Amino acid sequence: MSRTDEENPGVQAGRSRDSSMDVEKLGRQRPEEFFVSGFHVILPPLAEELNIPAASQTWPSSVFSLITGAMLLPMGRLSDMYGGYIVFNGGLLWFLLWALIAGFSKNYMMLIFCRALQGFGPAAYLPGGVMLMGKFYRPGPRKNLIFALYGAFAPLGFFFGIFVAGLTAEYLDWRWYFWIGTIVFAVVSSVSLLAVPFDFHDRKTDIPMDWWGVGTIVPGLLLVVYSLTDSSHAPHGWATPYIIVTLILGVMFLASAWYVETHKARVPLLPADLFAPKGMNRLLAVLFMAFGTFGLFLFYSSFYMELVLHRSPLITAVWYIPMCVGGLIIGTVGGFTLHFLPGRVLLFISSLANAITMLLFALMPENPNYWAWVFPAMVCCTIGIDITFTVSNIFLTTNMPSHRQGLAGALINSVLFLGISFFLGARNT
Repeated sequence: MSRTDEENPGVQAGRSRDSSMDVEKLGRQRPEEFFVSGFHVILPPLAEELNIPAASQTWPSSVFSLITGAMLLPMGRLSDMYGGYIVFNGGLLWFLLWALIAGFSKNYMMLIFCRALQGFGPAAYLPGGVMLMGKFYRPGPRKNLIFALYGAFAPLGFFFGIFVAGLTAEYLDWRWYFWIGTIVFAVVSSVSLLAVPFDFHDRKTDIPMDWWGVGTIVPGLLLVVYSLTDSSHAPHGWATPYIIVTLILGVMFLASAWYVETHKARVPLLPADLFAPKGMNRLLAVLFMAFGTFGLFLFYSSFYMELVLHRSPLITAVWYIPMCVGGLIIGTVGGFTLHFLPGRVLLFISSLANAITMLLFALMPENPNYWAWVFPAMVCCTIGIDITFTVSNIFLTTNMPSHRQGLAGALINSVLFLGISFFLGARNT
């Protein structure tokens, strides 16, 4: 997908508007990271106040990623149908609205309900944002830089979430975690209403919603991930009847999805040409594995540092700082250098860094030296994840036509969230 400046309406819009879009993209990164990372820190006091049963304490965390991962493909289709501007800003406002309401939760069922509805937000604004960047930035160093920073600011949102959660858990009420996050991201994200180019005129009126795909893919993913996640908490594990039934139904739905997508749907939610670019399937497999292990690292590293090493939430947040700083450095430096190295080499480097991260925590002694064990693990973690995410975004948006940009963004983030959900769900099986 190569376009000159004259062919690209986003370039014609002017440098000042383009720069505003850059600032907005970086400034709003990344509310979903904030509300995923910090939630685990406030969960203990929250569970005590709302009297959440032990068997249900995982759901306020997992339901968010589950809904987001399952709804990304339908939302990606909406981006293709109506343009990225509406879906992007609508999803962002919806996300912040339910984050605000979650802070007023009176019981754990209301909290789970709010977190589930919150998940629709990232499912909308993530593919919409990738679509806008893919459409308005032509291939080259500038596009590489923007996508690198897009991935690099994920650790910043991640650290900001943990830091605010640590402060509110120790000095305020857990509700302020939701309210502070909502206020900060609402102020920053308000710029997007003016800075992001309006692309409704580029909507594809000939692309319908694939209701066959929605009706089979979404429930299939929900049921499979639910069975994996809840199997460790079920009375008899995998022998529990409802776990077996939900897993079988989920597999049947996904098998039906394959049939309707290849034989029934006029415009499939997952068209065959989406997987046509050379190396696509291998790239998606790497992305799924990388973020699956990343989810395990985040889950167990925070628990290990707080429960085994007996560090306070604030100290734990400080220990994650190298991820934030490393992500920013890799984003700014990598954005100027990614086009000099083949994608295969970059993925090898990122996979090696991910492996080193896991090994450092797996082999860590009882009283580890922070600089010898934790610090290099955090640095390697951000190297592995940021490079993988950036290469995936650039590859998909560069090799897809404009009418597939939203779907490509949905596919990237769906694989990301489902990888995390799948690995976390399968960790005790």
